[in-house]
Amino acid sequence: MSTVRRTAVALAALSALALTACGPTGDDTAGGTGTPSAGTPTAGASPSGSAAPSKSATPTAKPAEPAKSAGSPGSKAPADPDFDVFPCSTHDVTFTASLAEPTTSSYLLKITNKGTKACRVLGHPVVTFGALDGQATERGTAPGIEDAIRLAPGKSAYAGLMGGAVDGTGKTVDSIAMTMNTESDLVQTPLKAPTPGLYVSATKNSVTPWVDNAEDALSL
Repeated sequence: MSTVRRTAVALAALSALALTACGPTGDDTAGGTGTPSAGTPTAGASPSGSAAPSKSATPTAKPAEPAKSAGSPGSKAPADPDFDVFPCSTHDVTFTASLAEPTTSSYLLKITNKGTKACRVLGHPVVTFGALDGQATERGTAPGIEDAIRLAPGKSAYAGLMGGAVDGTGKTVDSIAMTMNTESDLVQTPLKAPTPGLYVSATKNSVTPWVDNAEDALSL
């Protein structure tokens, strides 16, 4: 082979190698993941090439707070103003007896709340006569505990002790003693009051329930 021909063959071989090196890579073949060209917009990008704005999150509605029921811990039931008003005892009151009717030897009994808290006056006073046995019988009907007198500090309640004409069947005493009906076993110190010349008869001495005025106490 001549020198000129060998040179031509060598040049042709070099040209073939150059074309092979500049050819497409395997990533550009169908199904490949080659780098996209600058002219093709990527997903999510705006036509101008800037990133597309992301969608703002939709605000979630705040759930309504449950209404408080009447029995929930945060609610307060109205307090009963009389829940701690206990029956009056002789420890709570002062006591007097005043002659109301000399001909019948009747006395007006009066108690006054000497404390700082109200108490409730129940039923009839329990009246005994000096050293004599027995007590005055109950006259009239007392109101129930729900309707009993609420005796505020400094206020008074009244009862009538009915006597009788001297008939030779009884005895005369100069004092009486009184305790309160408390509907309990509370021990009370009897309160005494002078009653000069009070004639005591087993069948004629009676006492009315406590009321809130003197007139009613003597008319029952």
